[in-house]
Amino acid sequence: MNYETFQPHPDLEAIVKCYWTLEVPDGSQAPKQRILPDGCIEMCFILGDDIKRFISETEFILQPKAFIIGQITAPYFVQPTGYVNSFAVRFYPYGFANFIQTPIKDLADKDTPLSQIFQTDLASKLIQEVENASSTQERIAAVEKFLLDLLASSSIQDEILKSTTNALYNTQGKASIHSILKEELSKRRKLERSFSKSVGISPKQLGRVIRLQAALRLMLNPKGQTLTQIAYESEYYDQAHFIKDFKDFTGVNPKEYLSDDQMMLSSVLYSKD
Repeated sequence: MNYETFQPHPDLEAIVKCYWTLEVPDGSQAPKQRILPDGCIEMCFILGDDIKRFISETEFILQPKAFIIGQITAPYFVQPTGYVNSFAVRFYPYGFANFIQTPIKDLADKDTPLSQIFQTDLASKLIQEVENASSTQERIAAVEKFLLDLLASSSIQDEILKSTTNALYNTQGKASIHSILKEELSKRRKLERSFSKSVGISPKQLGRVIRLQAALRLMLNPKGQTLTQIAYESEYYDQAHFIKDFKDFTGVNPKEYLSDDQMMLSSVLYSKD
């Protein structure tokens, strides 16, 4: 399994978190893989064989070849049918809202084809350029031109939304919204509305997701910390609080996560950012 990340153009670095690629020579024998909430929205291109997304224990749909993954509020399972070759854009929580008029919450927990979000001709041109590119750098260049052209005719999200999100990332989700807003507590309701429209989840829920992702990276780090130490470092009230949050977002407890072969993909995706 080969997973790589790439940094965006300076003009997009406040909106795009990274680009990533994933390649697996033959994933057809891999077990289902659990995908976890990470607070981000992604534009994905499947360049290899089809990938199943399970909608029940046994039923599945095939993911589109080019689509947006909205905010994930509950874990779900995917499974490759063969050769895995994926390219994706990972947006900051508020990033993708700069490019569309559709409320972000309408994209939550589903894969929406690009042709349903952007003008058909623009989506088709981008998909063709990404599929025909001979390298990751060519794919990045095609996507960045597409995004920068759209950005030129759109408005950047309000500053309080960006500053709040940045504060949550900078503190690994440990800071409360009250402490972030400080003397601007009167703007709490406006912030909640902005998050609902542009992020798709509340500021508090985003903070919980970011803190969980930071804890996951500690668990996957070879330092050998105990779960109690990780709970303490992540500033959960206690280990019980950590386990409850963990199960809410992953569906399993921390010990099960570390020994579950359905977590191989998420372990790779979330071990580095």
